[in-house]
This record gives sequence, structure tokens and C-alpha cells, in this order.
Amino acid sequence: MTDSIQQLIEPHVQDLGGFQARRLLPSDELALVGPFIFFDHLGPAVFPPGKGVDVRPHPHINLATVTYLFEGVLLHRDSVNSVQEIRPGAVNWMTAGRGIVHSERTPDDDRAKEATLHGIQTWVTLPDEHEETDPWFRHHPAADLPAWEEAGVSITLIAGEAYGRTSPVQTFSPMIYLDVKLAPGAQLSLPANYAEQAVYSVTEGLQINHVPLEQHRLAVLAAGASVTLSCDREARCIVVGGEPVGKRYKWWNFVSSRLDRIEQAKQDWKEGRFGQVPQETEFIPLPEETPPKPEQPL
Repeated sequence: MTDSIQQLIEPHVQDLGGFQARRLLPSDELALVGPFIFFDHLGPAVFPPGKGVDVRPHPHINLATVTYLFEGVLLHRDSVNSVQEIRPGAVNWMTAGRGIVHSERTPDDDRAKEATLHGIQTWVTLPDEHEETDPWFRHHPAADLPAWEEAGVSITLIAGEAYGRTSPVQTFSPMIYLDVKLAPGAQLSLPANYAEQAVYSVTEGLQINHVPLEQHRLAVLAAGASVTLSCDREARCIVVGGEPVGKRYKWWNFVSSRLDRIEQAKQDWKEGRFGQVPQETEFIPLPEETPPKPEQPL
């Protein structure tokens, strides 16, 4: 640990049905970084012909899901009638608000051949006043996102604001979400504009203030710390953060500032009161009961 790194989080490997994800948030040590309450590094997973991702319809409330792929393709369908393929470099932002249901599958054309899936999926908590907003979905092609290069560093601004640029992805609270690729010997100073920030090492070779960061680790940065990213070989990382949104409860796919709202969502899913996803007949049943866990900010 260094003065610039407040906490170091190791991944918990999750089986998502046919492929693995490294889950960094929430963890036993930490629940949120800014508004980010969930952080999964998906794959890389290789599927033989005839196989693929089949995440059956499931519900969310009071949050937004953000999907960003490095490799592969997913087909998103949801209960507000969205049908959208997502490919590398694009952003799928789905605001659950008062409630939404969605599925994620490998498209038929890609399922017919060997396919790879690799990317990041996050959940963003909504501020109290926006938790019950109407659900909506928006897709942003890679070409629409701010992307630039400087001195051996390639940066894509997935969402939020950084370096005087603003992503077109609509957000509900101040945040930073960057995809950063560094050539050997390159350096990048991170802005310290947000109360909470973290760096995830997608690859080996990344350094924070010239201290190596092991691959697949989430380094939670000290507030206001001066941080420089560098590498001794080609490296890639994700930067997330923003302003805290306050206490949140998380249970299964439900996140809310109110415990009773999660209980209501459980009953709504049990009794079929969420919407239907077009062209889907399957669904993920409600898990066995476990108490909702309070998720505390830093």
C-alpha cells in the first residue's frame, strides 16, 4: 500500500453460466466507489461453435447498468422494447429506475462460430431523487465517445467528465469512467476532481506512481492524491469514480436507498409485475431469501 492507494481489492471469481467474471465491487472490504456499486471484468471467455452467453431475463431497480466490451458481441433485449447489439468500444447504458427487465445473449450469427467475450460491466447507483425515474435504454457507438491520444496514451471517456471533455452518455451524478491504454514507457496523470476514484488493472505491467499494480486488482485511490499511471510494457486499465451517493442496500439484482423498496421489488418479481422482454420466454427466478446487505460509501 502507498500514500496514493487507500485500498487494494482482489477479485472474487463468479460463474455467470458458461463463463467467468472477476467481481471487484461490491467486495467484503468496500461496496462503492463514487456511484459505482458493481464492477465485473467479464472473461476473456472463448465459446466453441454453438455455445455462447445466455443471461436470461432478470430485473433491476434504482440503478443503471453500463456494458463496455473489449472484444466480442452481446445482444441486449429489455422490457422497454430495446433490441441492441453491443460491440467493442460502444456503450450500452440502461437506466432501471422504477424497474426494468433485460436479457443478454450471444447473437445467432456469432453463436454459429467460435466467439470471444471480454469486457467490463458496471452498475451505477442513482441519486435518491432519480431512483424511481422511468426506465430507459440508450446505445452509444464507439465513434460517438470522446477518444484521444497523447504521448503514447490512448484514452476513451466512457461516461462522465475528464480532461476538459464530456461523454455524450447521460448520467445522473458527477463521475469519471475511462478506458486507458498505455504504450511502454508512457505516463498519464489522473485528474483529482472527484471525491472517490479507483484504477483497475486489466493487464499486467501497470504502475501507479511507479509502484507495480498486479493484474486484475482494483486500486482505490486516496482522496485528492496526485496519481500518475505508467507502464514498463503495453498496459490497459479502467478508471472509475465520482461523488458518493449515500447509503445503499443491495440484494441480488436490486439496489436501493430504501430497504422496503427492495422488499417490494422481490414481491413484484415473484408475482410477475415487472415488464416482459420481447422474444423471451425464460426468466431467472428469485433466489432463496437472504437479508439485504447495506452498502456503505467510502
